[in-house]
Parts: sequence; C-alpha cells; structure tokens
Amino acid sequence: MGTPKSNNVQVNISIPIVWKTQLENLARIYSVEESETITFLDLMRRGIQEKY
Repeated sequence: MGTPKSNNVQVNISIPIVWKTQLENLARIYSVEESETITFLDLMRRGIQEKY
C-alpha cells in the first residue's frame, strides 16, 4: 500500500435544505464583510474547525 499524502479524510453528509439555504445567506453576508468569496461549505468547515 502507498503512503497517504495528507491526514485529511473526505466525509459526505446530508443536511436539510433549510440549513443549506440559511448557510448560503450567511455566506453572502460574510463575503461582503470579509471582501472575499465565502461559500456555505467554507462556513461548515469553519464551524467544524472551531468545534474540533
């Protein structure tokens, strides 16, 4: 077996459409405040990083 190139693991999850819509709306607000494009996936990553 080969050696893994990173310690990252891909995880697939399902979230309610309402959560996705709310995260997209928050991402738009953050994008304006931070003057860079933020996606709802970026917000999910940030939340996970803050928790763990």
